[in-house]
Amino acid sequence: DPITDGGIRPMAATDITGRLARFMVQARDTGLPPEIAQAGKHRILDTLAAMVSGARLVPGEMATKYARRLGGVPESSVLATDVRTSAVNAALANGMFGHADETDDFEPFTKAHPGCSVVPAALAMAEREGSSGEELLRAVVLGYDVCCRFLIALGPDLVRGGHRSAEGTSSTMGAAASAASIAKLDEAGMRYVLSYAAQQVSGLWSWVRDSEHVEKAFDFSGMGARNGVTAAAMVYEGFTGVWDILEGEHNVLDALSPSSSPEEMIKDLGSHFWVTETAIKPYPVGYPIQAALGAFFALHREHGLTVDNVASVTVNLPEDGARIVNGRSMPDVNCQHMVALALIDGSVTFESTHAYERMSDPELLAVKERVRLVPSAALMDRDAPRSAKVEVVLNDGRTVEHFTPHAYGTRQNPMDTENVNKKARDLLEPVLGSTRTEEIISRVNELEKVADVNELMPSLALTPEEMASVRYGH
Repeated sequence: DPITDGGIRPMAATDITGRLARFMVQARDTGLPPEIAQAGKHRILDTLAAMVSGARLVPGEMATKYARRLGGVPESSVLATDVRTSAVNAALANGMFGHADETDDFEPFTKAHPGCSVVPAALAMAEREGSSGEELLRAVVLGYDVCCRFLIALGPDLVRGGHRSAEGTSSTMGAAASAASIAKLDEAGMRYVLSYAAQQVSGLWSWVRDSEHVEKAFDFSGMGARNGVTAAAMVYEGFTGVWDILEGEHNVLDALSPSSSPEEMIKDLGSHFWVTETAIKPYPVGYPIQAALGAFFALHREHGLTVDNVASVTVNLPEDGARIVNGRSMPDVNCQHMVALALIDGSVTFESTHAYERMSDPELLAVKERVRLVPSAALMDRDAPRSAKVEVVLNDGRTVEHFTPHAYGTRQNPMDTENVNKKARDLLEPVLGSTRTEEIISRVNELEKVADVNELMPSLALTPEEMASVRYGH
């Protein structure tokens, strides 16, 4: 028989929703282990860098124009602009910034992109509420947990088997959790937030046909960040809802999965933190290309590869990853283009990976003819889902190869603080300048000492004149 909370609402004996909601309340007042706090700060800085650099790409500029037209109560900032708007609108715009490019973090098993929705949602609410850096950090770590656990409970392959996007499906839940933490909701409020978030969960796998990365920026992050802040803000104002969305009749797990595992939502809560599982990208390209470039550059360093001494390059990727990056119209998600560019330039940069004009450059097209992408069933490995093997045939007849099971920046091969800072610096400085950039890096690395998140915002804002002087775009 179902139990009740004081005879008012029936609850299933498992009460997954209540157990998660109670943890969400406790998490905002519970200190994080040092290594988890460090991982959280790394992801916040990495996502801020993705957001600021993405503000000057086409999806970011469209989102800025849209947010400016919406107007709204000036609660939160649209980064790298002079726009202040409602927390919901700011989360939408900043979320689109976060995945305007391929620089945001990624969880290899679930295929979730937590940072680009969780961080803008938490930041928008934290600015609105005047929250501390510590509160922002704990909210983000919680958001990563709920984002990834939701996909694990649904079954990532089952989600994709139903034509749904793992990224879009998970982003709303993670963003809602982070925003609700900042809003300091009680257990009932957390239950309602989960319900309002579940009603908004969306995400179709059709994003792969977006040739300009504009809808993809909405699908992966802007939508989830907006939905999450909407859920938290509504419940903050007293909205009530369904009490048991994770296990009651017509619950969200049953609705979205033919074989869900509800206990995964709460398994090892407080001891296993998903923020440590995501990979920070060393290269500003689609994630299936990360290990391929890592393997290529390992061979490049060891054998002095040049256009003149390389006859051919074969890139072996897991079948699912190969489908995503095979001959795409966007340079930074086209594996063959990226490897050819790396061979010519000896490096890849934010600027070079967004240079659409180089996709029609005769020299690059000629080198690209030497690059072959091979989908590999043998590389479909749950323990190394985004590996790569690169084979290079040299003009002298030798064949050299390198296998990268885990790209730099993954949990198995983590990026240290110095290199997280360097990546952030490379993305932030062209937009914010060196002074603001160093201020942001310094403050985020000591986020626990920030008394009010609003202290960070002047370093993340630009005047209209400064905005006009910075152009990436394509």
